[in-house]
Amino acid sequence: MTETPTLTADAYEREAEAELILWRSKMLRGPSAWDKATRGVQDRIIRVIPEKVHEVVTSAMSGLTRAILTGSEFANPRPLLTGSLAEREARVKAAIDDYRKGAAIEGGVAGAGGFLLAAADFPILLGIKIKLLFDIAALYGHQTEHIGERRFILTIFQLAFSSARHRAEVLEALESLARADLADDAAMEGFDWRRFQQEYRDYIDLAKLAQLIPVIGAPVGAAANWWLLDQLGETAMGAYRTRWLARP
Repeated sequence: MTETPTLTADAYEREAEAELILWRSKMLRGPSAWDKATRGVQDRIIRVIPEKVHEVVTSAMSGLTRAILTGSEFANPRPLLTGSLAEREARVKAAIDDYRKGAAIEGGVAGAGGFLLAAADFPILLGIKIKLLFDIAALYGHQTEHIGERRFILTIFQLAFSSARHRAEVLEALESLARADLADDAAMEGFDWRRFQQEYRDYIDLAKLAQLIPVIGAPVGAAANWWLLDQLGETAMGAYRTRWLARP
């Protein structure tokens, strides 16, 4: 069998740019019929889920924001300083695959344990997601100790888990940051923490609800965690491609 020839660095970037156009179009789509149909269901779900679960999610989100701001809970991986976009993204894709597998295992275990263990999965999954984003940032060559870089990471997270009604607005903010000097510590000014937390909670409520149901919780938890990490990885690649292709 003839092996597929490896793309040159320039050819890979051209292909990445074409894929970026498609990704951006996907991000700008309005609410689908499914989104509209499930909104009312989701509102009812939020009322049915035990208050203890809501408290865990709220506490986890508050802890996440503190950790991002202080850097006390997330190590700053060493940035990859050399390498083409193709070389970097080969490593990014491998990292996403590893994190997906780990999150799926963790979600399956949590889903088998009933309400309390499934609720405990929320903060654990949050940590996995942010660690993945820190690793991806470093593989694209960025210094995650800079507050501006962390703002970019939070914006990626927000874009990945925003509703269709808000994605266009978040994408605009991300593209503005992609063209900015993120070494500027003032980059955190104006970030809407309350909306960030609310959007994530609403998005996750529907995706993770079935994990709380006995018997089916384990397979659903594994599948949901895999899908959520896959969604985050795809969004992160789109975001960092935007920065890469916008560079001078």
